[in-house]
This record gives sequence, C-alpha cells and structure tokens, in this order.
Amino acid sequence: MAEAHSAVAFSFSISHEGVHVNYDTEVLHVIWHSGIRYWRRGIQRIVNSVRCGIFPATLSSLALTIGGYNAMYLTRDMHSVNYDITFGLVDLLKQHIKLEEPARGVVCCTVSGFAVWFGVFIFMKYSLRCLFVYKGWMYESRGKGRTMSITSRLWFSAVKFLTGFSRPMLYSYQGSLPRLPLPVLKDTMTRYLRSVRPLMDDEAYVRMEKLADDFQNGIGKKLQRYLVLKSWWATNYVTDWWEEFVYLRGRSPLMVNSNFYGTDAILLHPTNKQAARAANVCHAAFLFRRLIERQQLQPIMVQNAVPLCSYQYERTFNTCRIPGIETDKIVHFGDSTHIAVYHAGRYFKMPCYYKGKLLTPKELQIQFERILNDESEPEKGEAFLGALTAGERKPWAEARSKYFNKGINRSSLEVIERSAFVLVLEEESHDYCEDDPDQLDKFGHAMLHGKGYDRWYDKSFNVIVMKNGRIGFNAEHSWADAPVMGHLWEFIMAEDLFEYGYDEEGNCTGKVNCDPPSPTRLKWDLSHDCLTAIDISYKVAEALLNDVDLRLYMHTAYGKGLMKNCRLSPDAFLQMSLQLAYYRDAGKFNLTYEASMTRLFRDGRTETVRPCTIESSAWVKSMEDKQATDEERVALLRKACAQHQKGYQDAMCGKGIDRHLFCLYVISKYLEVDNPFLSEVLSEPWRLSTSQTPHGQTGRMDLTKNPKCISAGGGFGPVADDGYGVSYIIAGEDTVFFHISSKKSSPVTDSRRFARQIEKALDDMKNLFRSVKK
Repeated sequence: MAEAHSAVAFSFSISHEGVHVNYDTEVLHVIWHSGIRYWRRGIQRIVNSVRCGIFPATLSSLALTIGGYNAMYLTRDMHSVNYDITFGLVDLLKQHIKLEEPARGVVCCTVSGFAVWFGVFIFMKYSLRCLFVYKGWMYESRGKGRTMSITSRLWFSAVKFLTGFSRPMLYSYQGSLPRLPLPVLKDTMTRYLRSVRPLMDDEAYVRMEKLADDFQNGIGKKLQRYLVLKSWWATNYVTDWWEEFVYLRGRSPLMVNSNFYGTDAILLHPTNKQAARAANVCHAAFLFRRLIERQQLQPIMVQNAVPLCSYQYERTFNTCRIPGIETDKIVHFGDSTHIAVYHAGRYFKMPCYYKGKLLTPKELQIQFERILNDESEPEKGEAFLGALTAGERKPWAEARSKYFNKGINRSSLEVIERSAFVLVLEEESHDYCEDDPDQLDKFGHAMLHGKGYDRWYDKSFNVIVMKNGRIGFNAEHSWADAPVMGHLWEFIMAEDLFEYGYDEEGNCTGKVNCDPPSPTRLKWDLSHDCLTAIDISYKVAEALLNDVDLRLYMHTAYGKGLMKNCRLSPDAFLQMSLQLAYYRDAGKFNLTYEASMTRLFRDGRTETVRPCTIESSAWVKSMEDKQATDEERVALLRKACAQHQKGYQDAMCGKGIDRHLFCLYVISKYLEVDNPFLSEVLSEPWRLSTSQTPHGQTGRMDLTKNPKCISAGGGFGPVADDGYGVSYIIAGEDTVFFHISSKKSSPVTDSRRFARQIEKALDDMKNLFRSVKK
C-alpha cells in the first residue's frame, strides 16, 4: 500500500557496526517537489495580493515614479537647476533623516516618490469605486439605432481611462466594487405591493395593504435601523445571512432540493472512450484551477467596462460542505493534488500531479483505465456510502461524528472531502436522440440525482462521465451560484473540444512522459449501525428522486434571432411565454421567481425578479380574450416586457424586494419579534421558479463558428411541492432548451404537459408578431 511505502521512505537502525540510514530516493524527491510547489504558490499568492491591492495602479508605475523622482532630483543637483519637483518635501525629510549624501538624497526622493504615487493610487481607486456606483447605463436602451446618453458616455470614458493602465487579474476589482445599497423601506413596500396585485382579489389586496402599512410605520422602522448599521459595517448586508439561513441551516436533503446540474454539448460526441473523455475533462478542470490560483482568469465584464464580483471563484475547487447538527459549514482546503473517483461502487484516490507537475491527458487516461480495469468488489456498504450526503442533514452529521471520526473511515473520508473534486465513472450510457426525447430526460435525471448514492453531494461539484463518453456535472449550491459553475464548464468544454481533441481511435492526444502513480482504493470499516444509517438515508433519497418528474424540452422552431427581430429582450420574451404557459396550465397566476445576480456589488450573489406583474397578467388575459386584437396584444406584450426588464435591472442594481425583506425577517427573529406581514411574505410559495443559464462567459464557445457546440444547459429540482422548476438556456439563434421539473406526487403538475404549454405559448407569440407584421 502507498501508506506503508511512505512509512519506510526514510528509516535508520543502530547496530554494533554503526548507524545505517535507509531512504527511498523517489519518495524524497516527491516530498521535495511538494515543498517547492507549496512555497512557490505561497510567494505567488503574496505577489498577486499586492498587485490586486494596488489596482488600478501597477508595481511598474511605482518603480517608474520612484526612479523618475530620484533621476530628476539628482539631475537637478548635477546641473544646479533651481526647480524642486518635490515642492520642498525632500528638503523637509532631510531634516529628519541622518545619513551621508548621496544616500540621504536617494532615501528622501524614494519616500517622496512613494508618497506621490500612493496619493495618485488612492485617488484612482476611490474614483473608480465612485464611478462603479453609477448604474444609469443599465437603464438605457441598447441595440441598433440607439445611442448612449452624454452622462453614460462620460462615465464610460472615465472608467476606461482609469482601468487602461494595467491588465486586471481575477480579483483586481474587488477593492473597487461598491457595497450593495440598502433600499429605503418605503420603496421596497411599494414594489412589493405592486408585485402581488395581480395575485390577489380586491379584498385580499386591501388586507395586505393594511399589513404592509402597519409594518412600515411600526416595527419595520426599528428593523430597518438595525439593517442600516449592518450595511455600514459589512461589505454586503445580505450574503452571509443568505448563505447561512437559506443554504447551510437547511436540514432537508441537498439532492434535488438544492444541488443543480449541467449537461454536455449534445450535438457533438467527440469520443466513446470513457477514460479518454474523463482525462481531458479532468486536465481542463485543473487548468481552470491554476488560472484561479494565479489570478490569470479574466474577470467577467459587463459592457466590457463594469466587472462582476469574483469572490465565488475562490471556493470552486478543494471545497466541501460539512454537515452539522443544526447548521452545516463550507470548508475550503488550501490545496489538493488528487481527485476522488467513484466507479462500480468503489472509491479511489487518484493523484493528478507527479513530481510537482500536472499529468497530461494521456497520462490521466492511463489512470482512469486502471480504475475501469480494476475488478475488485466494493466493501460492504461502500457502494451506497454517498447516500449519507443525499439524505437529511442531521442524520448525516450524527453518522459522521460517530462512524467517521477516527481510523480508516476518517482517513478515507478526508480523501474525498479534501479532493479537488469528485469524478464519477458511470456504468450506464445516456445520449441525445432527436427521435426519442425521453433519452434526454434520462440524461437529465442522471445529472440531477443519479441513483441517490453514486454522487458525493457535499462536494462543490461532481463531474459525471457516462460509459459512452457523455459528460455532465452535479454542483452543490451553497458555495456559489450557477454562473460560476457555468464558467468552469464552458472552459472545460472549450479545452476538450478545441484544444485537446482525440485521435482516430478516440484516445487522448499527446505524450506519456512518465509512468503515472496508480490510483489507490479507499478502505472502509462500516459497522452494522453505520450500515443502518446509510440505508435510512438511501430510502429518503430514493423516495425523493422517484418523485421527480423531469422533462428536457428542445425548442427549435426559433430562438434569439426572432426575439431580437421583435425588438424585445430575449429573457423578457421567454419569461412572458412562461407566464402564458403557466396560466393556461394552472388556470391562475402565481408567485414567480426568477434569479438575477447582484455581482455588480462586492460579495454579491442573487436577487429575485418577480415576472408576474400587473402588465404581464394584462397581456396573458388578452391572449385568452377572443375580443382582443393582435395589435392590442402586441402593445400589451411590449409593456409587459419593458416592465420585466426594469424589474431585472432594479434587482441587479440593488433595488430588489426579496433580499431586503429576508434580512428584515432575520433581524426580527434575532429580536424575537413576530410580525404577521413578514411571516406571510416569507412563507409564500414560489410555484413557478425559473432561471436562465448563462452562456458565452469564456468567449470561446462561438456558436456562429461552431453551431454544434450548443449545450443543453442545466436545471434544478422543483422548489414547491405543487409547482414547477424551469431552467432555460438560449442556445443559439434558433434553439432554446427548457429543463422542467415537478413532483409526480402533485395532482396539479405535469412536466410534459407544461412543456407542451410552453411550446404552444411560443408558437402563439411568433404567430402574433407575424399577424401584426402582415
């Protein structure tokens, strides 16, 4: 075993002949390289932290400033010139620094040069922060025939000027991003009441107005004052509470309820060799990690000028959610050179570095093939071990502390939790078939929940490689939101398809430079009580996954192209189609959730957009009103889309409703104050929960040049027991994918039926514009 081999890597003995030293050169060589890698990473992090801390200034500008001051000052003395570039600062410093010339002059010039540089740096940094506070550009129309306002042009020019001196690193903008603004309580209440008006009759609305007014003029003022203090003190008044109370304190299973998934580029199938695809994906993932560690990954920029907060990238790799009795915690480990691999009910530790270097795809393929060729049987209970992470959180926390706190169980668990990520080598095959849509549904099920025991749902993400080479992922939600995982996935797909490729036999290309270290089986000692705990968790997971009704609908009649020709926002267009589909499906309107980001602010995560508005409901009713003309319907649709777009812009700019009310509710609980308004608002079910999967974050997945690279995106489970979870991705000019989830146990939902309603709504909207155009 590797552990035994390491134990005798260095030993000595004493005899009458003297001291005999035995050592293993190869192991010591590995230890040496490990230490070198650790120190190199540490030094690099220090340098990167300094470079990010002084952005938008640069270290070279500091050197030039100090060098220039010294050169000009010494030149002045040599040529007896009377001007003083330091305006007397050097002469003042000379009175306090007791050194011989010319050392005293050099030191004084260096100090004065640094002072001037530091002053300019502070001015630039805080000027940039003030500029990023401006959000007027968000509300201006874009597209053909539209121009920026003079204010936005001047703002854009100033931002470009301040950031044009150096190339930003991943975290360069973090110190310049503004804090998330706290909305005025009155404004939030006004927006809330407007959002629920189409959901209530007159009597219910009057009652809600009374509750809101009592809250706003009563306890709400006190709660708002506490929240103001937090917004002054914390960089983001929402994020820490959102992670703790929405994610980490949740005691229900992560599988289906919280974790989300992503899929392959379904029109491309580069190889059928499982080990080869796993190797390319694994290598690309480690390259992405290297870019994060070295901060060489470019921050995402909106309008090529405004950065998004990058803090979520820190926990992409080497991260695991650790269960607790009352609350979980996110643990990020400093480094990891291995991954955990699950195959045929067994767990393996697979080293991905050798002598300090990342193994090539060809070398990684050899390791995956060794795992696939391993015919050893799983230990008792090992195959179902992952069910602990799929069940309720409290039983998992209790089992972890009882059965995994010492011995080989603890060692093996640490290998999984400390791994860079988990990779699952599936024993089944799933694929896309145009003539059989059910195949795509099965693929989605495999990514969302698998068998309920063959994923480690606590890890930041699991890469799943099917037997036929198809890939996907399952990601834990508390550490980051979907766009970050989507960025990683796009990078992996681009590297796999465009950089690495495969030979004619489907194997990885490249060279084998060494005999890679073999993967090692993880050992377990699972007692009878532990096996019982695993079985209980598996039954919970099995019941949950068997209740999932998932439909992946590929809409190919039209896509982004037609929506733009209608001069409407594609996202608003699709949200209106979902409103129409839901109204036809349920016969009424319901509270609708759409996720938007607040990453324009420091440590921002998400905010809720409420697509069910007064305007959207008026348009939906007109579509069902036979007396309405198509011209009237189009006019109402434009108003609905405009209102939706404004709601999305407000959410991104910190003027949302739900995060503000959520934080007020948290404070009320700390103060042990029960308020009927907050209790009712926070208990309202989101029966239609939606999200758009971002695409094109890397700039490398150009669908115009590579139309077959379209991804089906990803999805999530239903939020409400009697509702739908809908994720969609605009995959090109003519394609949109919808991932529709619901529960089979609900008598009012049916994912296939809802997919048909979406198809009909989109068709009706297309015909609507065609009719008006004629």
